[in-house]
Amino acid sequence: MTTVDRTALTRHTGLVQTTRDLVLLAARVGLGVLMVAHAELEYDVGGSLAGVGRLFAEAGVPLPAVTGPANVLFELVGGIAMVLGVAVPVVGVLMALNMAGAWVFVHTSGLYAMDHNGPELVIALGLLGLVLAVTGSGRFGLDPLIVRRLRRTPRRAA
Repeated sequence: MTTVDRTALTRHTGLVQTTRDLVLLAARVGLGVLMVAHAELEYDVGGSLAGVGRLFAEAGVPLPAVTGPANVLFELVGGIAMVLGVAVPVVGVLMALNMAGAWVFVHTSGLYAMDHNGPELVIALGLLGLVLAVTGSGRFGLDPLIVRRLRRTPRRAA
């Protein structure tokens, strides 16, 4: 009869889990920092939230007076939330949708275009948002802490 060294198995599983969580942390922070930086860039180029709306109008984005400022605010707040690991499933899906819009309205060159308007980056960022949406923040985000706290809070009788 063969025995299994459960201590070694537990150590291996713990190492795999820690590695997974570190990779998720790096992916979240990377995506979040890129989104915050892009929000700052859009704001700087537009000069104001209204100016970003004008940029969106020039690009042919629908409802530019609303979508331009909303985009900047989402990339800023969503980027910070992603870095912190807060609401990662929701923010990840919204970032993927945001990048889909960028692909449709702005980055319209063909795939693998060698100009600055190629869609490869926004496609990759959108896919990363989806991956994070389904994997969650990992242990090094705030989502697990929030969920744990909510589970510990006793519910009051109505």
